Amino acid sequence: MDKSWINLNDRRLRQYKDGVTAFIKFARENNPQKEKIRCPCRYCANIFSQTYGDVENHLLINGMQTSYIEWTCHGETSQAFSDADLGRRDVNDLNNSNEGVDEIQEILEDIYRGSFMNSSPNKSPDEECDNIINKDETDIFDRLLKDAQRDLYPGSELSMLSALVKLLHIKVLNRWTNKSFNMILEFIKSILPKGETLPSSYYESRKILSDLGLGCEKIHACKNDCALFWKDNEDKEECPECMESRWKVNDVKGKKIPHKILRYFPITSRLQRLFMSRKTAHEMRWHKENHFVDENLLRHPVDSKVWKDFDISFPWFAEDSRNVRLALASDGFNPFGNMSTSYSMWPVILIPYNLPPWNCMSSEFMFITLLIPGPVAPGKEIDVYLKPLIEELNDLWVNGIKTYDSVSKNTFQMHVALLWTINDFPAYGILLGHKVHGYKACPICDNETTSQYLRNKICYMGHRRFLPKEHKWRKSRKFNGKHEVRVRPQILSGDEILSEMDSLKDLKFGKHPSYKKRKRNLHESTWTKKSVFFELPYWRSLTLRHNLDVMHIEKNICDNILGTLLNIEGKTKDTEKARLDLQDMGIRHELHLQKQGEKYLKPPASYTLTPKEIEGFLSFVRSIKFPDSYAANISRSVHIRNGKHMGLKSHDCHVLLQRILPLGLCGYLNKDVHNAISDLSRFFRILCAKTLRLDVLEKLEDMIVNTICQFEMIFPPAFFDIMVHLAVHLPREAKLAGPVQYRWMYPIERNLSVHKGNVRNKARPEGSIAEAYVVNEALTFCSRYLRGMNSKNNQDEEYNDDVHLHENQLSIFSRRIHPFGQPHFTTLSWSEYNLVRWYVLNNCEELKPYLSEHENELRKEDSFIQDVATKQKDQFPLWFEQRMKSLNLHKSLEGNEDLYSLAMGPYIRVNVYSGCIVNGVKFLVNQRDIRRVTQNSGVSVQGSHKDESIDFYGVLTDVVYLSYIDGNHVVLFKCKWFDLEHKKPIVIDDDFTSINMSKTWYDNDPYVLAGQVTQVFYVQDTKLRGDWHVVQKVQHRHLFDPTLLNYLNENQLNTDQLTENITYQEDEQNDINFQDDFGEIGLLHREDVEPQILESVQNVHLQPTQTTDFLCDEDEEEEYDATLAEYFSEDDVDVHINIDIDKD
Repeated sequence: MDKSWINLNDRRLRQYKDGVTAFIKFARENNPQKEKIRCPCRYCANIFSQTYGDVENHLLINGMQTSYIEWTCHGETSQAFSDADLGRRDVNDLNNSNEGVDEIQEILEDIYRGSFMNSSPNKSPDEECDNIINKDETDIFDRLLKDAQRDLYPGSELSMLSALVKLLHIKVLNRWTNKSFNMILEFIKSILPKGETLPSSYYESRKILSDLGLGCEKIHACKNDCALFWKDNEDKEECPECMESRWKVNDVKGKKIPHKILRYFPITSRLQRLFMSRKTAHEMRWHKENHFVDENLLRHPVDSKVWKDFDISFPWFAEDSRNVRLALASDGFNPFGNMSTSYSMWPVILIPYNLPPWNCMSSEFMFITLLIPGPVAPGKEIDVYLKPLIEELNDLWVNGIKTYDSVSKNTFQMHVALLWTINDFPAYGILLGHKVHGYKACPICDNETTSQYLRNKICYMGHRRFLPKEHKWRKSRKFNGKHEVRVRPQILSGDEILSEMDSLKDLKFGKHPSYKKRKRNLHESTWTKKSVFFELPYWRSLTLRHNLDVMHIEKNICDNILGTLLNIEGKTKDTEKARLDLQDMGIRHELHLQKQGEKYLKPPASYTLTPKEIEGFLSFVRSIKFPDSYAANISRSVHIRNGKHMGLKSHDCHVLLQRILPLGLCGYLNKDVHNAISDLSRFFRILCAKTLRLDVLEKLEDMIVNTICQFEMIFPPAFFDIMVHLAVHLPREAKLAGPVQYRWMYPIERNLSVHKGNVRNKARPEGSIAEAYVVNEALTFCSRYLRGMNSKNNQDEEYNDDVHLHENQLSIFSRRIHPFGQPHFTTLSWSEYNLVRWYVLNNCEELKPYLSEHENELRKEDSFIQDVATKQKDQFPLWFEQRMKSLNLHKSLEGNEDLYSLAMGPYIRVNVYSGCIVNGVKFLVNQRDIRRVTQNSGVSVQGSHKDESIDFYGVLTDVVYLSYIDGNHVVLFKCKWFDLEHKKPIVIDDDFTSINMSKTWYDNDPYVLAGQVTQVFYVQDTKLRGDWHVVQKVQHRHLFDPTLLNYLNENQLNTDQLTENITYQEDEQNDINFQDDFGEIGLLHREDVEPQILESVQNVHLQPTQTTDFLCDEDEEEEYDATLAEYFSEDDVDVHINIDIDKD
């Protein structure tokens, strides 16, 4: 057969086309049973199988592999060459060899299809031949293919590329240094057989892996942030705005070094890869094709009003579920890991919202798109750096990009939209272009912001205007000495904001010293620029464009409360000036400073704690032990001797405000102050639930207004900074945008901390982060395919053996329950044996028909039977055993092996353990738990007492492992249950349940199934004291609403994917019952505490005056956001959580 056509360069020649036709005919004749054959084109290289039609198109477009002389893969008998001689790897060999080769094959298949199959199916092969494929892409794929075909060493079943990918994964997961990786490579190469192909250094390894990455672009920037040397400015030597040189070093003999380099990671190819990969393409459709809809529930951004309004405004975009919706997050951080403000770098991150909840905010799906260089924060000049991204987003919106979808096996036109931004408040102002300091600091209230100048401070009170018009508090003068007649501020629409921005004149970006700061009259617009986001055609139509960050608001409010209550110097809001503010406003006369001779007396306010009470509260906080992964060991930040609570992280404040403050303060504060703090705690607890209800959010909007109004009557005006005011707007944003976990900064800060840890070269921090990001991005992509080893996306399956259950496995024989610790054998007494055997049978879901049948038989035997439950408990085990023996003897299908195993009962000799993992939740027996800084022994189970359903509370004493025949087992928890009936053993108050732990009950019935238990922990009750403890129920972070998981099969979800959420949240909102017509606040001062004596007070009679009548457009941003350093330690990039260690 003539094969000379293979070497023809012009594939449009008739000779070439005839040769392809002859090859297809030959392949069909020799493979009549196959619908797909291996494709011998230059890119498939007989590795990938295609249909005959696809093979023909590939050969016409790509050409045949010239080394494929004998068609042995398609039926031709080899005469002179073997597969090895041809340098090819047989696809069947790939499919039948070890797992590593299969993984690399899957990766290459997806890369190939994503890179070379984005052509239109309607084009002819001749047209495609005119469409020359990008040479860089073909060279990259050729290199990958070559590396995938190279054996690790002669005769190895593992390819070099597969081995290298796994080695690099181990490096990343264990945070090896480059030097240690080089040493490991050197050692491995020394023990491999001669002819090994491993690279000799990390540098060479990174070059190989870079072909799997997506790279980044470097764009030079002006030293003063005036402009980018990009597009029209690309070849300029000087900034077109300030005329400063582009170069820091411009030595003719040496290399030119620019002042600043913007690293730009285009988002297009990264989104395309999500559809290209078979591991993620299906999840990119989840929001529309697999999401369960309930109009009253908000569980994901897809349920939000913003999302739904967008669908209505742009139905063409909503029609295809594969169109992508993004969130943008940005924040400054110090890459050197200290509190110095000398350097501030700003990454810009994009997050796709198409993904399901367990992946939506996962770090692997947070794409850095811009790395804005330091050392100075960009400020409002961030718009200069955002230009490339905005242009790309505009193109993706208007034109879209042809993208291969591995689910449908064809291409589609992918369009992209940006829904909103996620930032802390200073960054909010920078991106929006609004002042976030001064009299009109609230960008939502804007010109209607209520503010008042105090002594050297501006406060934001006046929240009565948010109350209903008829509310009696509007007429009270106890707030600020005036009635309140104003209505709720009107929120500006996108068009109104754009109109105000368009009125700004003489705006010039840049930080050149010659640029003068613009001075504006107080009554002028508070907008500082026209935001670059308004260049997106749809931006003005969005209902919500920028999100307030709940994380920072919570932390600031918690700091204000603790600082004031504990009277911490520098943090308390109840200072001498605060009392003078009350005097200036003419309110709360009983709290004014009182002159006594040459000194002044500071009367104790209702929220003032005595030193003894402060010590008691701090001792309470120090005594708290949380379950693993619930919160940090907050006791470390308690300093009882100094009466301080220092070094609190953001998550510490999150837990303190929502759970601890109401409990710890109830024994020390009067009812009015405690109720106000409890209401605020309840507000944030409900707001931060994973699932929100619209009807509850409506009530929550009223609740926060009432709560802050209570605070206004209690705390001094200085307490009310802008962060306290912003809490009023949080329910509205939740109604518009959905649950807060998709919009707060916790996952963003954690992601930034990971990047901070990648700074190895402190002289080039941006370069270090960019280099590490590209490598980690490639490894993250590969990790989705790896099997048989731990990786970023494929964690140890120790607790996920449910995938191995056979079809008829009984639910009671669960494999997701794992005892641990050193077991000891014990033999059950007959009474214990009968008790546990009956409990297991009675709680097996599949045995309900048999239990009903047996009960009916008992009633037929004795129609006057009184206590059928007791009789069934005694007789059912033997009845069921005989029933299964009979079915097994007659080989009935009804009596399967598991039922027979269960009927025969457990072995009387059992293993007893000290700990157990149940669905990823860790439990420890109480005896072991006492010595630890965590608390994992608290248990709760629903049960019946005197025909009434109640929650039982107790502690775990033993983990009992029952063994059955055929290798089956059941795990029981032996517990000590606290008496809830004796005298007054339980008190329910303010959403908290307090129990008396001095007595127990049900001592003869201590067993429950491990799977029936939920974890709780106990906290000392500071009001009732003694043996009284408050029960705190734990909603673990890796558990999701079952309706969100209903489309997944067992292989699509692993425990690690569900643990990305690092912040404690309630599962779902409960309904709110709050009083919206409060009476008057009681005493504002404490009569049982002596006044504080002040030696001197400055400016007692000085009235506050405004220091200026203009605003200056200085940079509003914080040069360094301390939250990142507060939230993470230097030695650990993961969230601070309690770990299971001994105290001693």
